[in-house]
Amino acid sequence: MNDFNYQQLDEIIHSRIRLAVMAVLISVDEAEFTFLKEKVNATDGNLSTHLKKLEEAGYLAVNKSFENRKPISRYMLTQKGKKAFEIYVERLENLLKK
Repeated sequence: MNDFNYQQLDEIIHSRIRLAVMAVLISVDEAEFTFLKEKVNATDGNLSTHLKKLEEAGYLAVNKSFENRKPISRYMLTQKGKKAFEIYVERLENLLKK
């Protein structure tokens, strides 16, 4: 385990809620805010904060629209986000192998 540097883990993804969001989004094309909230089990404000951080990092894209006058936010991983998640998982796997 002496070769592993914990600083190689992506600190953007390493948060519990952001990791959960990334794990959900890697398996779907896109997800609405309410779906993510249910899957991640977070409050509206907490989830919004974490989604914004992922979006600012370029890991997520958001499409906001209205349906029957109701705002709908759909989130999807960007190519950068997919790659970052793959690297994160690979580094965790390497840590577990040591």
